[in-house]
Amino acid sequence: MTTATVTKAPQAAAAAKQKVILCEGNEAAALGVALARPDMVAVYPITPQSSLVEHVAKLIADGRMDADIVDAEGEHSVLSVLQGGALAGARTYTATCGPGLAFMFEPYFRTSGMRLPIVMSIVTRDGITPQSVWGGHQDAMTVREVGWVQVYCETVQEVLDTTIMAFKIAEHHDVMLPVNVCLDGNYLSYGTSRVELPDQAEVDAFMGVKDVNWHVALDPLRPMAVDPLTGGSGGKGPATFVRYRKGQCRGMQNSLRVIEEVHAEWAQRFGRSFAPLVEEYRLDGADYAIMTLGSMTGAAKDAIDEARDAGRRVGLIKIKTFSPFPVEALMKSLGKVQAVGVVDRSVGFRWNCGPMYQETMGVLYRLGSESGSFLPSMSFIGGLAGADITVGHFHRVIEATEKLLSSPNVTMAIEPVWLNEKD
Repeated sequence: MTTATVTKAPQAAAAAKQKVILCEGNEAAALGVALARPDMVAVYPITPQSSLVEHVAKLIADGRMDADIVDAEGEHSVLSVLQGGALAGARTYTATCGPGLAFMFEPYFRTSGMRLPIVMSIVTRDGITPQSVWGGHQDAMTVREVGWVQVYCETVQEVLDTTIMAFKIAEHHDVMLPVNVCLDGNYLSYGTSRVELPDQAEVDAFMGVKDVNWHVALDPLRPMAVDPLTGGSGGKGPATFVRYRKGQCRGMQNSLRVIEEVHAEWAQRFGRSFAPLVEEYRLDGADYAIMTLGSMTGAAKDAIDEARDAGRRVGLIKIKTFSPFPVEALMKSLGKVQAVGVVDRSVGFRWNCGPMYQETMGVLYRLGSESGSFLPSMSFIGGLAGADITVGHFHRVIEATEKLLSSPNVTMAIEPVWLNEKD
């Protein structure tokens, strides 16, 4: 009698080692940080991020994370401390949101300019006035042009997994840029769900050898200037400054490829996959689509399912990577439909629309220039200051977007639709 030997594929073996827990989004982010093994974290609490850094501090205090922790006197100091750590070769992490993000704006700008691969969670929050401590995307959208890679998560599981992947993306030699992992305040930060916790040894194998400061190699035995005054109108200054800016832009564009590669490796190792740049949901055979970002996507998918059951030919496009904006991927998705409605959880004041809609208009122009016809589109704004965006709201989005199909001469609705205006 012979006994068959069953050998598990690497993906199955990794999945078998994963522990199932119940946790909120802020704890999931903290656990992802611990699994990535940072050397230094710096923290300062602010609603709705506070419990995230509390979880990080507790993991360190309990010996579950071997990292130096700096409890700084404010967010400006938090990021300034981590810049020194990154320059010395440390893997570094922090989290913030809202006014805290505003307070750290100066070092936030310098971090990307110095090509430091710091990972920071933004537990997204709406603007400070009218007074609000509730979730929204206004804070992260306000800094979208400062040179950080920005990815947005839909679920608590995606928060944990993406936080780990963010370190590998940031530290890739073709990228070397800081990364924001954005999770919706309130809805994901305090939302509790089932999460699969990867095995530490498997995460270590995924992360590989740590190599953070190869481009600077700051060493007290070899003094060097960091971020010297550059630019001006004479000598080598202008060309040097252009070289820095061009390198940043190249790193941002390189990150699109690296994000795809890292997500593919994650899926192969752990058996869970997330669309790295753009996710299509029931887009095959759709005449029109709605576009979402972050945790609102769950309700949107439910509305899409109900609309499909009712005979409406509608699909969904979710943006995962917002900065750099995934132009080529989005052109492929938008090329499948005849109209699109874009739902934002923040406001673009200059254009009287949502910021994601503003970015999408540029993609629609490129798409129209190639095809000779321009997709009708409409901006929807909802979920501000913690308001719900329900399945019912998305049915309104679907119905309004469907009407664009019968209005071929209307390429852009001038006024946005404010979803919570009468709630």
